[in-house]
Amino acid sequence: MISKNKIRLLRSLALRKHREEEGLFLAEGDKIVRDLLEAGGWRVRYLFAKKEWIRKHEALLPEEIEEVIPVSYDELKRISFLKTPHNVVAAVELPAWPIPARAPAGELVLAFENIQDPGNLGTIVRTANWFGIRHIFCSPGSVDLFNPKVIQATMGAFLHTRVHYTPLEGLLVRSLAAGTPVYGTFLEGDSLYSAALPREAVVVFGNESKGISPTLAEKIPNHITIPPAAGENRITNSLNLSVSAAIVCAFFRRR
Repeated sequence: MISKNKIRLLRSLALRKHREEEGLFLAEGDKIVRDLLEAGGWRVRYLFAKKEWIRKHEALLPEEIEEVIPVSYDELKRISFLKTPHNVVAAVELPAWPIPARAPAGELVLAFENIQDPGNLGTIVRTANWFGIRHIFCSPGSVDLFNPKVIQATMGAFLHTRVHYTPLEGLLVRSLAAGTPVYGTFLEGDSLYSAALPREAVVVFGNESKGISPTLAEKIPNHITIPPAAGENRITNSLNLSVSAAIVCAFFRRR
């Protein structure tokens, strides 16, 4: 049975300031929690699950877990952020990832300025993992990776693709100085379809509605765009950010 204090703690993790104060985030669902336990390197402080789930996965549960608490489905509904809770919820300690000063050499890296939508970031992390991208950089004002909606949308990809929060201007300057090409996505620029794209680069994306700010744009020497199809039937004037990121990743990997 879950105590009122535990319920209050878990519900508070919806907010970033409480996640940082407690040093915890919430992972929910059979797949995400199972993948987290199998990945290793993540410290689960509390695990709440139906009895049958605990019995089935007992071999996966590390000794370091502070508490494993059997719960009913009704109790899961009280602590879950999902409309339809799954069989397990884990309160996991936030990782202390070192933030690289520049883009890691020899890699394709994504950077996002003030990304705000949790679903977008979660989908982007999942997409980046699909394309073998290990590092994503976000400006400090961006949505938090450990927001429950972001974690859910990653479908476990956050276990393998890290998201770092750092001022992007300095990151780009240092990456350029180290010889890493820097590209930015704009409404006007070289066509993604014909541009000569390198295997190693930092690719910058802007805010969902405002795009890349003029200040950051000054630090980006290579401007690329995804040209729309010509014709009268096109009624949209922009692409969803996560869709744009997926297209860009595919073209950089294609080259």
